[in-house]
Amino acid sequence: MSLKRNDQIMTEENFRKTRIAKDSLGEVEINAGALYGAQTQRAVNNFPISSKKMPAAFINSLIMIKSNAAKTNIELDCLEKDVGEAIIKACQTLREDKYFMRHFPVDVFQTGSGTSSNMNANEVIANLASEVLGKAINPNDHVNFGQSSNDVIPTAIHVSAVLEVLETLIPALQHLIDVIENKAIEVKSYCKTGRTHLMDAMPIRLDQSLLGWSDQLTQNIGLIEKVLETLKKLALGGTAVGTGINTHAKFSARFAENLSTVTGVKFSSVNNFFPLMGSQDSAVALSGQLKTLAVTIMKISNDLRWMNSGPLSGLGEITLKPLQPGSSIMPGKVNPVIPEATAMVAAEVIGNDSAITIAGQSGNFELNVMLPLIACNLLSSINLLSNGIRLLADKAIRDFTVNESNLKKALHKNPILVTALNPIIGYTKAAEIAKKAYQQSRPIIDVAVEETDISLEELTKILDPIKLTKGGL
Repeated sequence: MSLKRNDQIMTEENFRKTRIAKDSLGEVEINAGALYGAQTQRAVNNFPISSKKMPAAFINSLIMIKSNAAKTNIELDCLEKDVGEAIIKACQTLREDKYFMRHFPVDVFQTGSGTSSNMNANEVIANLASEVLGKAINPNDHVNFGQSSNDVIPTAIHVSAVLEVLETLIPALQHLIDVIENKAIEVKSYCKTGRTHLMDAMPIRLDQSLLGWSDQLTQNIGLIEKVLETLKKLALGGTAVGTGINTHAKFSARFAENLSTVTGVKFSSVNNFFPLMGSQDSAVALSGQLKTLAVTIMKISNDLRWMNSGPLSGLGEITLKPLQPGSSIMPGKVNPVIPEATAMVAAEVIGNDSAITIAGQSGNFELNVMLPLIACNLLSSINLLSNGIRLLADKAIRDFTVNESNLKKALHKNPILVTALNPIIGYTKAAEIAKKAYQQSRPIIDVAVEETDISLEELTKILDPIKLTKGGL
């Protein structure tokens, strides 16, 4: 079917009309313009729960799976060539239609196997393919040949998660790392008071603080990439319960080869389908790494908020670029809106992981029965992190300015600098000097001149904040 014909079917006038469709349970009334069939309509009727549909990335992967399954079945002489090619053409038509999601109305909170979404795809593709071929193509016998919802949906979870991580999340992470490292070069000359327990500690350079974030993010990439290797193993071929009933013995391996060619990602079959269908351990593991990344993003966001706090009564070490008025009642107030938004992203991802963890426990014998929830939350976390990370890079870190006068004012009054004198005068004497400096609100060097026999010149060298950021005795 052409896109033009597709658009004609989906007119508002046709959606005011209805038609009758049939399945094994009988007849059901459907909008005349809908490309889906009876099983999809039953799901729409049965699950009016959240108005949240399965993610576009998941549906796109589901369509890709159907196309490559048809290609594989043609190659294995399990599907007539004209039927298979019509299915492939229908899938291509869908993937080229920017409004393809209008054909997939099933709620996320549906049957736990995702059968409703699988049949939604089967029905839409069958109807489109029937138009292409000029004869009836069956959703079950043709589009779903050699497959089951029980192996298709776990496969779609793996494929969509791998592609989204590789195409959106890791590039976004690398962009954030690049922005941080470039900013670190720009601010390398600035020294600030370090903080532990939110209390004054030994000095650090601003670039050291930023490069700590960079290394955290780099480690996150490595952890995520390791998990991806397990997600590249696919359940398709296990069919109903993992035995591979009703599919060609070579289907699984050949399908993985075809999908790898199309995506450029090395997917593979497995010898044992049972763990990929009865559990979702790899998806749970990826969610755990996304949670770890969210924790990192929360830390970076909160560091930025603290450093930007004030401008008069807070730390005021940096100034984030002003993006919008910060109050409906207090004129002139500007808030750190991007770090706040990304902190909320992190909180949402952590919550998604909790739901995925519970869903991962719902593998009952040969099938996990919370697959749609796992797919939705996993892809939501990837999408939220990808978008939030780019905003954090481009609208917070790239353009913040350093308030050097505030840094210096706090730094030279910091009594903790006395730590550098520990090897010379001992911890107890150094503590006495620090206490006096606190009580009198004086620079540590002035008190040290009075309390030790070390010259001002020597103390100036020993207590040089920049020197103290380099470690050693």
